[in-house]
Amino acid sequence: MSRQDLPVPAADVATTHGSSPLQEDVRVWDLFVRLFHWSLVTCVVLNQWFLEEGEQPHEWVGYVASALVVARIVWGFVGTHHARFASFFPTPRRLKTHLGALRRGHWPAHEGHNPLGALMMLALMAAVLALGLTGWMQTTDRWFGEEWLMELHEALAEDLLLAAGVHAGAALLMGRLERVYLVRAMVTGRKRRF
Repeated sequence: MSRQDLPVPAADVATTHGSSPLQEDVRVWDLFVRLFHWSLVTCVVLNQWFLEEGEQPHEWVGYVASALVVARIVWGFVGTHHARFASFFPTPRRLKTHLGALRRGHWPAHEGHNPLGALMMLALMAAVLALGLTGWMQTTDRWFGEEWLMELHEALAEDLLLAAGVHAGAALLMGRLERVYLVRAMVTGRKRRF
């Protein structure tokens, strides 16, 4: 029997602190998390492709995006079980366990975010906050017209789009590998296996 044929230890199927192997149908994402997700997507799309840089609508949508992230951070401490950072925070142990399972060809399905998904979520939120900060700085007397700041803001926007593309692609790929309707879960709030 090869190493790949060995049964997966329970620790590889799920992380600790409230994450358990995904059942057939489980309620995961509450209404706030789903509204946050799609509202943030809308803000990014509007500011990237529809609103003119430097114009007031662009600025306000950026502030709304930043406020959404701040609200999500608060919800990460007081919200429902799967929304709380404690249930999915990508600790070194969780990452090591998850990556070990992937290296062995196992695709553990998590009720909430898997550790790599959690890392991406945190990176996306940090990028939005950095964009909000650098955008706001450009409106102040102190930083107005600073070339390096405008370039940083643009680079952060490009990095956000790249990360969002990786996030969307990974959700589609991992949903397929884990045999879970991941995108549908962000609409219905329920994860289901297929």
